[in-house]
This record gives sequence, structure tokens and C-alpha cells, in this order.
Amino acid sequence: MADGAASSSMEVDGLDLLVTSTTHAETTVVVSETDNLPSSTRFAAYNVGYVYDPRMMLHSCSTGHQEDPDRISRIFDTLKAGGCIAQMVPIPIREIRREEVLLVHSESLWDKVMAISSMTEQDIADSTAYYDELSLYAHPSTPLCARLSCGGVVEAALAVARGQVKRSFAIVRPPGHHAEPDEHMGFCFFNNVAVAVKVVQLLTPIRKILILDWDIHHGNGTQRAFYDDPSVLYISLHRYDGGQFYPNGPFGSMVSCGEGPGLGYSVNIPWPQNHMGDADYIYAFQHVIMPIAMEFTPQLVIISSGFDAAKGDELGECDVTPAGYSHMTHMLTSLANGRVVVALEGGYDLEAISNSALAVTQTILGEAPQQLDPMVVSEVAAETIWQVALEQSKHWKNINPKACDPLQPEDDSVTFSIPELLKAHRQDYLYRQHEMLQVPFAPEALDERFSAQAACTADVMDNQTLVVFIHELGNLRVELDSVMECNVQMEHSYMDLIGWVKDSGYALLDINVLPKPFATKKLARGSGNYPGELMTYIWDNYIEMVSARRVVLIGHGPGCEALMYLISHRTVAVMRMVTAVVQVVGHSNLPATPRDAGDIMTWYHKRSLAILPANHRVFTSGKVLKRHGNVLRMDETKPIRILHTALPTIYEFIQAMLDKSSPQNGTRDS
Repeated sequence: MADGAASSSMEVDGLDLLVTSTTHAETTVVVSETDNLPSSTRFAAYNVGYVYDPRMMLHSCSTGHQEDPDRISRIFDTLKAGGCIAQMVPIPIREIRREEVLLVHSESLWDKVMAISSMTEQDIADSTAYYDELSLYAHPSTPLCARLSCGGVVEAALAVARGQVKRSFAIVRPPGHHAEPDEHMGFCFFNNVAVAVKVVQLLTPIRKILILDWDIHHGNGTQRAFYDDPSVLYISLHRYDGGQFYPNGPFGSMVSCGEGPGLGYSVNIPWPQNHMGDADYIYAFQHVIMPIAMEFTPQLVIISSGFDAAKGDELGECDVTPAGYSHMTHMLTSLANGRVVVALEGGYDLEAISNSALAVTQTILGEAPQQLDPMVVSEVAAETIWQVALEQSKHWKNINPKACDPLQPEDDSVTFSIPELLKAHRQDYLYRQHEMLQVPFAPEALDERFSAQAACTADVMDNQTLVVFIHELGNLRVELDSVMECNVQMEHSYMDLIGWVKDSGYALLDINVLPKPFATKKLARGSGNYPGELMTYIWDNYIEMVSARRVVLIGHGPGCEALMYLISHRTVAVMRMVTAVVQVVGHSNLPATPRDAGDIMTWYHKRSLAILPANHRVFTSGKVLKRHGNVLRMDETKPIRILHTALPTIYEFIQAMLDKSSPQNGTRDS
């Protein structure tokens, strides 16, 4: 055992297993139910906080308004229904203090906002034209709500900056990014994010802060607050329409880059029209935002998170989906050691903002981004990004305008995606190093999606023990800790498993259930769950035909879903043949257990080992884990390293289960 390692025992169906832990990734065994965890362990799992107070709904307009009080309640209710709130710790809200507001705003603005509380209904009616000119409305409770909203963002940012939580979401209103140092405007009274930045810089060691503003409107107030400040990088994606889209004027143009020492620290990506979508935003992230952010190296990221670019918002008229927001959030979490604050800004379609907020929250909680369909950047977006790159290359070395020049001739050479290259490399390795053979598929729909993605050892027909390994090698979206980090060598974790199987004298069936892109053929009959249908096809046409009396199923990441689909759809045969079931879940959803009548639950409970990282949401969501039998909780949290760290325990569990079975009696394990 390596230096610094310790051991403990785990009892599985009456068997004592040795669990090894090291100082790098301590492994501990957890009782199936989260209620049995020590309170300190449960609290430690809450690494994401939220701010919310229904009093902020008091700011309202009697005649109705787009900046509706229900915006925050709908988001909160959606997050609660989606199981997110149960995984987050509430951060106490407070009213912002005058001296904090004055770090950004003038005394005259503070006095103007505070004076609203003493206005009568008649005063408010008489001042309607004044507030309409500023795109505002007033209510006697407006000052209280503005103080709570600003104070809430400050507390959300301080909680992250002080290390009390890793990330946070401030569900607040009224919004703030239009409020300028001397004027309230555009539904905004105090600039919540700008004040939060100033307070964080004043009270904590953090100095370099990135503000990423994806609200459909340019955050004129935030940019102006830091226009000459090189410690704050402000980046905004917004509709510009030649300066004719609110807040209007040239301040949000691509040449508005800061002044004095702050020159280059304001980055505007001004869309010239509506209907900009996921492909356009992600293209901007890949070619402008992330390269600049990586060069700036912020200590904290604050997202001015307006959701009025979301598909369905009539004010923004753009087409960003929840999946698009989740991918952008995921990229930002790769910065600043993962320290991210999400502060609600605009967004006026209640359904769109709720679904978008849910996707963002799930991402900061550690879930993999939602799957995006194949997409191509629009011509207008490509042209805009190229022009922005030309401007920003004056200030940032990481920006290469040639890399996004839409007029560059296309390379006619054949290209392959990284996942396809990884899969091809794996197949070649399995053949050359282990003499494993390709498993063919007759149905065209399966062959189109999975050809050359299943391989078996030569003894698969005759060996008494068969290990079936189901995975999605090449699914970088799931495997990587972030889009900015790629350690392909960790693929050797898979190879180590193959080596152990062969050295133990067992047959191996290796199945990659990550479909190839752009497949079009469909099964004549089936559920449409192609990884699951692939598994049932392989079971019916190969596994049922072999001599093995002991079958071991191992699922990794999303491969666990296909594994559980097989168990649910071939229950009787699986119970007859399978000796052990191992699921290395990572941060994917823990698949539902079989619920059919009969002995399936008892059978599964005795033979199952589920391996999850300590920060998996199931440990804080209140879900009952005892259906999964043996649950192993690991301190290693990076998806690509979980399998590598868990291999010794997996070997020991499988061997113990195989030793318990009796293949020599001529019958399969029952």
C-alpha cells in the first residue's frame, strides 16, 4: 500500500471488502440513506448558496409591467420543484447600506431613490411621465426592494469571495445593470453587481473580477462604473441594432473598450439583429470571451444573468435555450477556481426565465451541461465576432482575428471530431494490444450509430466468466472537469480495467454507447433510446449465446443508463446470468432502480455497487439510496478521475461476488 494510504472494511452481502483511501482522493463508505450522514458532512456538501426574499416582490406596478414581481417567485418555485433548492444553502439577505451604495453611486441618486418611500399615490401618478422617460415605475416599497436586491447580490458575492460557498445565485429584483453612477434607469435603481464588486474588493483579498453580462441589453451602468478600472473586466453580449436597441447610443458598440488604465477592459459583443441563438453565443465564448478571460485570469466571476435573450422572450426576440445557458455557465466555472456568482438581471417571459435559471443552477451545482443538437453559427454572428476580434486583438494577445475570419477559405481536407478520434484510437488499441474483435450489428440504425464501438476478447464464447463494460468514452462534455482542461491520458483508466479483466482470466465485452453524430436511420421498432436498444440487441444476439455462467455488468458515466435499461427490459435473463452490477456514476444522474414486481429488487440490492463523488446531488437532495444496495461515496470529484481512483475497490467487489458464486455446479448464479 502506498505511503499515506489507509484502509477500512466494507461489508457487502456478508462479505468484508478492503477499501483503500489515500491523501489524494480519500474514499469512504457511506450508509445507503443520506439521513444517516453526520450533520457536518451534510452541510459540507452544500457548496452552492442562494439569496431570495419574497419582500422584493413588493415593488410593483398597479397597471402591470414587464418587470413583474412574479419573476423571482417563479424562478424560486422552479428551482425548488427541480430539487435544486434542497441542494443549496440559503444566504441571509440584508438591506444595502448607504455607504456601500456610495462606492458606485452619487449621494443625489441615493436620495432620489429613498424619497420614493414617502410618495403618495397621487405623487406617483403625477410623476408617471418622469419615470416612463427613464423606463422605470415607482412604488412606496421600491426603496426597500432596491436595498434588498443590492444587499442580496453583495451577500451572495461575499459568501463566494470568503469561501463560505463555492458558487451562489442571487434571485433578486429589481435588476441593476442599467443604473449609472448618477442615474437610475431601465428598470434598475442601484447597480447591484457594481456595488458587489466594490464591496468584495474592499472587504476581501480578491481584486481581479470578471463581470460577464449576457442580458440582451447592454449593461451601460456597469460598464460606466468600471470604464477606467483595469481590475474589473466587463464583457457584454447584447443586441445593439446599430445603437437603436435599448439603452441606445454608441456606448455599447464594439469600439467602446474603456479609457485610461481601463482601456481594453470593456469588451462589447454587439449583435446587429434579433434571433441570435445558442450557436452564436457559444461561438462568441469560444473565440472572444474565454480567450480574453483566460488571459485576464480573474479571481472571481460574476454573471449579470438576464434571461431576456432566451427563446420566448418577446422583448429580447432571441433564441438562446436553457441548454445554451448551461454550456456558457459551464465554461465560466472553469475560471477563478470555480468561484462564480450568478446575479439575476432581466428576463420577462416567466416560463423562459424559469427554465433558463434552472439550467444555470443545475450547472453551478455540478451537473453536466444539457445536450445541444448539432448547430452552425449564423453568418451575421461570424461576421460580428470577427470584427470584435479585430478590435480586441489590439488589447489581448489571446485574440486571433484570423481564427474567426468568415472569409477565410475552407480547408477541403477530411476532419474528424475529437470524440470520433478517441473512439478510433481505442478500437485500434483494443485490437493491437488485446486482440479484441469488433462486434457487428445487423440493424442499420444501430450500425450507423455504433459501428466499430463494441469489441470482445477471442474467448468470449467459451469463457465461464464474462465482464461487460458499458461506457461513453469520448463524451468530453461529461468526462472533463471543464472545457478548459483535457487530460486524454486519463483514458488509461479504461485500459487498466481491461488489463485486470484479462489478467484475471475473464472474457471481456467492451461497449461504447456514445452515438455517432448526425445519424438519421431509425429502428423499425423500439423506444428511441438507442444506447438502451443497443444493449438489449447485444444481450439477445451475443450474451445469451455464450457459455458464461457468471456475467458482470460495469457501467461508467452515462453508460449506467444503458445498463439499467438492459436490466429493466431483460429482467428474467439478467437475474439468471448476472453475478454483479457496478455503476461508476460520476456526476451523471443516478439511474432509477428496477421497480418490477417479483425478486428483482432483492436480487439487485445484493449484487449492486454504486460509486458516486461526495458532491453528487443525491447526497443533498433527500433521495433514498438504499434501493441501490451498496453505495460508495468518494472524495474525488473530478469526473474523469473517479473511475481511476475507484478501480481497486471495483476489482475487490467483483472478485468477492464471483468467489461467492458457484460456476462449478453447472448452473448459472441465481
